[in-house]
Amino acid sequence: MQAVTGIFSSSEQAERAVRSLHASGISAKNVTLLTPGSAANLASIPVDTSEQPGIGTAIGSLTGGAVGLTGGLAIAMVPGVGQVTALGLLGAAVLTAAGASLGAVAAGSMENSFSQGLPEDEIFVYEDALRQGRSVVIAMADDASQAEAIRKLLKSAGAEAIDAARDQWWIGLRSAEQEHYSATGRHFGDDEKFYRLGFEAALHARNRCREFDQISAEMESNLEDLRRQYPGSNVEEPYTRGYQRGREYYQRLCDQSKAA
Repeated sequence: MQAVTGIFSSSEQAERAVRSLHASGISAKNVTLLTPGSAANLASIPVDTSEQPGIGTAIGSLTGGAVGLTGGLAIAMVPGVGQVTALGLLGAAVLTAAGASLGAVAAGSMENSFSQGLPEDEIFVYEDALRQGRSVVIAMADDASQAEAIRKLLKSAGAEAIDAARDQWWIGLRSAEQEHYSATGRHFGDDEKFYRLGFEAALHARNRCREFDQISAEMESNLEDLRRQYPGSNVEEPYTRGYQRGREYYQRLCDQSKAA
């Protein structure tokens, strides 16, 4: 399956988009909405009823200050973000990928059904939107044709595309990162592409809080791909520096969230 994401300026706008997706024939189990804080009004949005029996037992309680899953809503504390409410098991799967801990039984039951196609490399963009008070709608498409139809529907509902949100996230950080990198004596303009890729790699759901050498095989594979794409370019140093800065950035967000 393929995930299609839209970011909305308000939860009301996002709720309307979810209802439009349902009306277009997208199954409730393949759609979720994430919104910052507690949003009891989301309970009025249909969730997949076939998933409800025994859900409380399966999910158990979310740890780390989480409330749990009630009436089809998952409410959890996400590291670096704070409290987030999400619709259904798909929403719970996204929260888990973002670092909220679910009970082992629930995590196992969701693994096959929801993890396939989940864009773990986009999770940090969702989190940035949520920190800004925005809401995120994710729909899982069966094929490219359905994905394009969902993309158009979300756009018509007022969504910002995930790629645009990712670029806006980086624009917000770029000046500080340029200053930091230039202090090392290197030219940021020459190395920004690789530095940013390393920074984003550190925020990937699987890599968070892990040192570069802890995932050396995966990182070396990434670097090898970049060397093939950009022969003759200095790839390793900016990528590695970016990765370290990405780790520091995520840790700061987590520390700020704990202090709030």
